[in-house]
Amino acid sequence: MAHQSFQVPVCHKSFYTFAGIQTIVSMPKLGNYITGEWITGDGEGQALYNAVTGETIAHASTKGLDFKAILAYARYAGNPALRKMTFPERGRMLRALALYLKERVEPLYRISYLTGATRADSWIDLEGGIGNLFSYASLRRKFPNESFCLDGDGMSLGKANTFMGQHILVPKEGVAIHINAFNFPVWGMLEKIAVNLLAGIPAVVKPASVTSYLTEAVVREIVASGILPPGALQLICGSAGDLLDHVTDQDVVTFTGSASTGQQLKAHPAILRENTPFNMEADSLNCLILGEDVDPSMPEWDIFIKELRKEMTVKAGQKCTAVRRIFVPAAKMEDAWKALAKALTQTTIGNPENEKVRMGALAGNVQREEVRGQVKRLLASSQILYGSLDNVSVIDADSVKGAFLSPLLLLNEKPFTSEEPHTIEAFGPVSTIMPYNGANEAIELSKKGKGSLCSTIVTADPRQAREYVLGAATHHGRILILNNECAKESTGHGSPLPLLVHGGPGRAGGGEEMGGLRGVKHYMQRVAVQGSPSMITSLTHSWQPHARQHTEDKHPFRKYFEELQIGDTVITHKRTVTEADITNFANLSWDHFYAHTDHTSLEGTLFEKPVAHGYFVLSAAAGLFVDAGKGPVMLNYGLEECRFLKPVYAGTTIGVRLTCKEKIEQEKREETDLPRGIVKWYVDVYDQTGDSVAIATILTMVQKKSS
Repeated sequence: MAHQSFQVPVCHKSFYTFAGIQTIVSMPKLGNYITGEWITGDGEGQALYNAVTGETIAHASTKGLDFKAILAYARYAGNPALRKMTFPERGRMLRALALYLKERVEPLYRISYLTGATRADSWIDLEGGIGNLFSYASLRRKFPNESFCLDGDGMSLGKANTFMGQHILVPKEGVAIHINAFNFPVWGMLEKIAVNLLAGIPAVVKPASVTSYLTEAVVREIVASGILPPGALQLICGSAGDLLDHVTDQDVVTFTGSASTGQQLKAHPAILRENTPFNMEADSLNCLILGEDVDPSMPEWDIFIKELRKEMTVKAGQKCTAVRRIFVPAAKMEDAWKALAKALTQTTIGNPENEKVRMGALAGNVQREEVRGQVKRLLASSQILYGSLDNVSVIDADSVKGAFLSPLLLLNEKPFTSEEPHTIEAFGPVSTIMPYNGANEAIELSKKGKGSLCSTIVTADPRQAREYVLGAATHHGRILILNNECAKESTGHGSPLPLLVHGGPGRAGGGEEMGGLRGVKHYMQRVAVQGSPSMITSLTHSWQPHARQHTEDKHPFRKYFEELQIGDTVITHKRTVTEADITNFANLSWDHFYAHTDHTSLEGTLFEKPVAHGYFVLSAAAGLFVDAGKGPVMLNYGLEECRFLKPVYAGTTIGVRLTCKEKIEQEKREETDLPRGIVKWYVDVYDQTGDSVAIATILTMVQKKSS
């Protein structure tokens, strides 16, 4: 056997095919990784089947597990360990885990075939999940070298500038409980734990039982790596038992699956009693619109057909984002469905290990029967244009024993009076094509799904795209505008991306997953802190205007990264701006904007006389605060938050207060790199009256003293 998760002996034996080889093995019972060890549940448990052959391959049981103890272990072992780590440390941990899994991904493909997934399907699940780890690891550079982060800018709350407020985000003291769907047993886990681990809280993962053997295989690799601290990740394979009875207000529960199950879990008495955050991402009736401008002569027509074929057949249509409703201008309906049906005939179905196969099996025969049942309900107001409910031609497989189903394209000619296409989802390779007349009808039909994860409009017309997006945005979590310009790079209708939110309103659950920085904040507590600027500076390690400043003879630019302290300040000598300065800067920069150079054009403007260029003021400020000698400051790294607050005329005398605002650790990319960090400096340029005329944040790269 290729993986230890299939080596746990139980009482009976059988033949089954694994990785194309028929062998006799003990049918394993999956392990639950809890409280720091692998434990099998009591009893035989639920049988899990090979989706391709229908044979039993494993059992899953959580009977006898102490779910209260599982959550307690996460809170008192995993949570403190993660909370103590800084964002960069957590990010590097995710990156190390991603690299570790990337090196060991190939054997996991062999296990993934048992779920009915093709190589391409499995790539989305396995390498897509690992990609999420990489994406969230890279976000460490967006956070401070702290265990918490600021949320927005500080706000002065008093006229004398001695009282202010600042929002901060700290990791919750609980655990993320992830209840996942069967269709993406790896991606579903990794995309969620990447976010909560970066935020600093542990996870308990409960995959859907039917494909949990693949999740278990990945968790065994994660545990073997030793990369995560104890208690950071636990896994339960089987029933969730009384897990939700023990949630607290510090926990976060996420659910992916059917809307009906999600609603039941969301209404759990403990979740309501404790006000436990609950994020639901539910299967929805997503739609794809063919724009009125698109006809068969345009490249967008082929893009439309290709996208639909992909959405119907990838993962055998078992995606929460799959296109269930297709809206086409009424006059183009016949051309559209005939072209789509022709494309579907090119989809070879069968054993996913066969290189000729493009669509594998559903996750199991139970799922196939559920899809058939839902299609029969849809047929109350629709008819089948392509495919068969009962017959499917397969390669290298048994169409009866395996969970195979033909792609099914349905036609509904009265989408405004038929409720079935907008309320019934067949979670498989099934879509319904429907006509519309005019943009308003397309928008209204899209909304009849009562909340969707995503929608796509295929159009080359920016006006149609704008009208659709602004009209339909309230009912969708994501909208793709697909045309010839972006088709080659587009990840497609059904691909959620780590840095964009994944979720939707209404039926889609009303939640958000991933979303980059937004996603991390779901696992953190926002608190408004009030106090003096100096106290907030001391708390946050980020200098706040009007906080205490430290001046000394040694210029801050002469200090190494470790030596610099937040609040270190240099107050410069002063310089008087002259008319020659303004003229010379205009000639040097070629910026001859009238306000700087033309005395005769100032009537009716804000200026009394020619005003100094804002960038001259900043350049002059740099001339005042820069220490010219060679030292730890290696280079100017950038400029942020620049504002010009008051006109500077010839005769104005300016000075600068330069203050160390924030320090950011920078990792070495190569062994030969000099150790260094980024320092943010608050630049306050003021005039002879004491008023600030310009403020900015500049960034410098500063060498470290130590290696």
